[in-house]
Amino acid sequence: MKEVCYVLFNNHENGLKLHKILRANGLKATISPTPRVLTKCCGISLIIDKEEIETIRKLIQENSIEILSIESIEVDINPNRDRYC
Repeated sequence: MKEVCYVLFNNHENGLKLHKILRANGLKATISPTPRVLTKCCGISLIIDKEEIETIRKLIQENSIEILSIESIEVDINPNRDRYC
């Protein structure tokens, strides 16, 4: 199993704004559906690298972006999922 970190939002606008800021600062962020085990609020979240959490928290504060939280869950990623050939 792999641990994946998500930034959770109240709305998609904050998610898209943070995604743009992170990418502009050379940080990796992937827009993802929000796992329902974490929250049922907003439909999008950002997957981030665990090693970059402190830098991301700083950027969130500097840019006054509202987030719910930064959470991590363990997921079982199957690399052969939906592979038919």
